[in-house]
Amino acid sequence: MVGKGMLLLAGFLLPGFLLSEAIKILTTFSLGECLAGESESGGSHYLLQDRVSQILQDHGYNEAVIFCILTEVTAGSIDILVNTWYEKNEISYNVISWLPPENHRKDFNNSFDFFVTEALHGREAFENVVKLMEQLGIRCSDLLRRGDIMDFLKNENFDLVFIEAFDFCSFLVAEKLGKPFVAILPTQFGSMDHGLPIPVSYIPVFRSLLTDHMDFWGRVKNFLMLFDFSLKQWRLHSTYDNTIKEHFPEGSRPVLSHLLRKAELWFVNSDFALEFARPLLPNTVYVGGLMARPVKPVSQEFENFIAKFGDSGFVLVALGSIVSIYQSQEVLREMNSAFAHLSQGVIWKCNPSHWPKDIKLAANVKIMDWLPQNDLLAHPRIRLFVTHGGLNSIMEAIQHGVPMVGIPALGEQAENLIRVEAKKFGVSIQLKQVKAETLALKIKEVIEDKRYKSAAVAASIIRHSHPLTPAQRLVGWIDHILQTGGAAHLKPHGLQQPWHEQYLLDVFLFLLVVTLSTLWICGKLLGMVARWLCGARKLKKS
Repeated sequence: MVGKGMLLLAGFLLPGFLLSEAIKILTTFSLGECLAGESESGGSHYLLQDRVSQILQDHGYNEAVIFCILTEVTAGSIDILVNTWYEKNEISYNVISWLPPENHRKDFNNSFDFFVTEALHGREAFENVVKLMEQLGIRCSDLLRRGDIMDFLKNENFDLVFIEAFDFCSFLVAEKLGKPFVAILPTQFGSMDHGLPIPVSYIPVFRSLLTDHMDFWGRVKNFLMLFDFSLKQWRLHSTYDNTIKEHFPEGSRPVLSHLLRKAELWFVNSDFALEFARPLLPNTVYVGGLMARPVKPVSQEFENFIAKFGDSGFVLVALGSIVSIYQSQEVLREMNSAFAHLSQGVIWKCNPSHWPKDIKLAANVKIMDWLPQNDLLAHPRIRLFVTHGGLNSIMEAIQHGVPMVGIPALGEQAENLIRVEAKKFGVSIQLKQVKAETLALKIKEVIEDKRYKSAAVAASIIRHSHPLTPAQRLVGWIDHILQTGGAAHLKPHGLQQPWHEQYLLDVFLFLLVVTLSTLWICGKLLGMVARWLCGARKLKKS
């Protein structure tokens, strides 16, 4: 996420193993994520896809990018901002700027602000999600309407599209280009139905807040939640109906639910160390931990602060870019008061310019608008990570065996932290329930009870014990489908079956009809026999 009103599409040359010619791959950055973020720090979905691009680049891939930048800038400023951002991040891309229509930018920003504000106050209504998706559908139409951009993509003749599946526009771009595609799911399983088996007896449905250990009533709830989830998925897909009607001719209009199952591969930004064990299809690959980078020493400024607290160590606090912007003064006050009760130092990602003047910062707290999260999590004196529960942050904590206290705010974060609690390497507390005393007790509980640290270390061992790194799995599987001409051999026929066949409803109906017919015939025969016997008895008596 580089800025509000930004679309990032990256294409690069991939010299596939054993392939005679270079392969062109177009990677798409989520339109919704790009539209919703700040200009410099970047959001989790953008950072993940940017990391994918870097991994592929590190393996010899040559990259080009199409880039739409900030909504609040004039057209003359765009090239300067683009160049500044890329120079800062040491990335060299070819750039095409796209500034969406002003009225759509305002509508989207209003919808996004309303959605986040409501969610942070505990009112994450599904209707707000629908309205946000409707805006993304409109923005997708703006992109598909841009003949110069779409013609450029078609003329590049890409061999494969790499999709970030936060919103559905990328799927429509790939379909419009007529190219095969792979997708990466930046959230955990269940937030999107792409054809995986869902045994509801032990796989919790998204938003159910259940674990894989369900009692009878848990299974009842999970079963009913599956219908609710299916209806909501249909509603979200329908927000793109007008976009599809506008840009695809009648008779060849794609169905979004079918497009999700059309992906050659699904990469999932999670890991066995966090996820509940579940059935996977051969074309589904865990790549959680892609963000892991070599650890660097922290600056002397951080070392000096950490040294003040000796063996007590320090607590790292990072609640994500969105919460950092939208959190209320009351939440800041309660958190600051909670940290003041700790014997540890606290390093808190919080912009000093946003800090309320009437709140005195606790003596053991250091606030920074940016911090090297991975390096601090690897520090030997870290005792705890207070996180919003984003998957990238959880994966980094697992990487270094650091226990957590989670404060979920948006999206799938509560579901992620359900897994953290189930695996026993952390606890969570709702944002609206954050009070100084409660938060301080939670933090002390996790730090003082060594079982949390032991469970975090065990998760780290699982995470590190894979035979291949996440980057190797990602590159290896892409190389595999390029060599084999796609992933048809990895996808079961069930993905092409209509739902009534896949769930054997036609078979059950047939067997039900046969059974009822047999029972009806048997009943008729028994009735005839009974009447014959009654008649025979009457004849005897007479």
